[in-house]
Amino acid sequence: MAFWLSLIFCFFTFASSTPPHDPVKCESGNTVCTVTNSYGAFPDRSLCEAAKVEYPKTEAELVSVVAAATKAGQKMRVATRYSHSIPKLVCTDGKDGILISTKFLDHVVRTNPDANTLTVESGVTLRQLIEEAAKLELALPYAPYWWGLTVGGMMGTGAHGSSLWGKGSAVHDHVTEIRMVSPGSVSEGYVKVRVLSEAMNPEEFNAAKVSLGLLGVIAQVTFKLQPMFKRSLTYEMKNDTDFGDQAVTFGEKHEFADFLWLPSQGKVVYRIDDRVPANVSGNGLFNFFPFRSQLSVAVAISRSIEEDEESSGEANKKCERAKRLASFLFDISYGVTNNGVIFTGYPVIGSQDRMMSSGACLDSHRNGLITSCPWDPRIRGEFFYQTALSVPLTHVKDFINDIKALVKIEPKSLCGLELNYGVLIRYVTSSSAYLGKEEKSLDFDLTYYRSKDDPLTPRLYEDYMEEIEQMAILKYNALPHWGKNRNLAFDGAIRKYKNANAFLKVKDRLDPSGLFSTEWTDQILGLKGNVTNVKQGCALEGLCICSEDSHCAPNKGYMCRPGKVYREARVCTLVSAN
Repeated sequence: MAFWLSLIFCFFTFASSTPPHDPVKCESGNTVCTVTNSYGAFPDRSLCEAAKVEYPKTEAELVSVVAAATKAGQKMRVATRYSHSIPKLVCTDGKDGILISTKFLDHVVRTNPDANTLTVESGVTLRQLIEEAAKLELALPYAPYWWGLTVGGMMGTGAHGSSLWGKGSAVHDHVTEIRMVSPGSVSEGYVKVRVLSEAMNPEEFNAAKVSLGLLGVIAQVTFKLQPMFKRSLTYEMKNDTDFGDQAVTFGEKHEFADFLWLPSQGKVVYRIDDRVPANVSGNGLFNFFPFRSQLSVAVAISRSIEEDEESSGEANKKCERAKRLASFLFDISYGVTNNGVIFTGYPVIGSQDRMMSSGACLDSHRNGLITSCPWDPRIRGEFFYQTALSVPLTHVKDFINDIKALVKIEPKSLCGLELNYGVLIRYVTSSSAYLGKEEKSLDFDLTYYRSKDDPLTPRLYEDYMEEIEQMAILKYNALPHWGKNRNLAFDGAIRKYKNANAFLKVKDRLDPSGLFSTEWTDQILGLKGNVTNVKQGCALEGLCICSEDSHCAPNKGYMCRPGKVYREARVCTLVSAN
């Protein structure tokens, strides 16, 4: 079945996809609204409400919206075009807050080819940014692989690509100026527009580079770009025998290196990816296959198969499907082509604007959901958790070896990760942003099954994933990706940032009444309350670390037990009746 589904997917490679839904829905015009993310559910499955949504089309309209809300003392949060952040960053408190959507703040403000700079509004998508830079024969050197993110969203969450070179792979570290609209005093007309830069106001600038949406609304961002260049890409699959050693050094050898790890198969796909001069021949295209439009019925069948495997405990079938999928994706070079149409062999050489990011399922033709992005909540498609944690490079070898030790105990335990293409591992480096990365690290991005209908349904080998998550956070001091993760990843995370207090001081200065803050943001910043939610079954959804059996699913045989390799972990384990 998986083979034929793959063929169906391949047939629809060039199909147009139904565009994603608007994450904001209102009952009457732009009032009485709800907001979600692009996956249709937050980690705690709560419904986020707002009194209304505003769609400013110019900075002047944005200023007016912020001034009016400030004068009325209303809470505000920013919503982006596609709302890809998994945590509740977009939510206001209660029902009386205001959502400010940057959907129509999507224009180029100015270009300066001589200075290699480009200024855009915050609602511009990464795809637009890449295209506009290319028109100037310029390139953003590093970026996330999914181009459906907006500039404001990337700045708010610290989004990144993969590199240890230069200033590193975080988008915000290639920004020279930020224009921020924040609450103001009565004498200022209840609003203040600030122009932030490293030279003029370094404290505010370094806070705004990863702001979590807490300092106001980013109106404009100026990027420092580079002359257009090309990349030479080769994917190579190897055994993971020496992966711990290789992971530490590989990023120094290749500028755009990353990995797809298939731990249950004992395989790693190495991305050998380097910069080459613009005059080198090649018109390659990175069009990542899982980001293309998929036939909705095929995605639904695949999801149904996985649900059946989960409910029946069919780990062997899950592992078999994972192996076939991994082989299929590697055989089609993950969607990379030499000329935009077909793959003829490595290396694939193409210009930076064609090789850095993709997301073809966002194409805007409507077809009644015949095809869609595979995670579109309007179909019964992919529904998953995403754990993304940056482990310091000094701890990476030990972390990888601990995961391999878990696989040795039960080789089938991580096949579910491989059904989601494997563990994506990317390089990040230290940043001057107060809430950016603290040191050179590898970001481990793990995507895995989540029950769509019942939050109290445990997963196959749930304890293995929970142990990896806790191992990274507690044993190896990993930092969470602000735009991904389950609640427990943020518990106490703010204490790991040496400039956390500097960020909080800037937040108090720019928004003294906390109008852009919420109960959720206060929790993740350690200001008030706790981001974990201890209750029956809370560990199943990552809302807590279990401390008693009731936090798991004792009625289904899942009890709270120590980890197998990291004994200090507390995980929900299926306990035999014997």
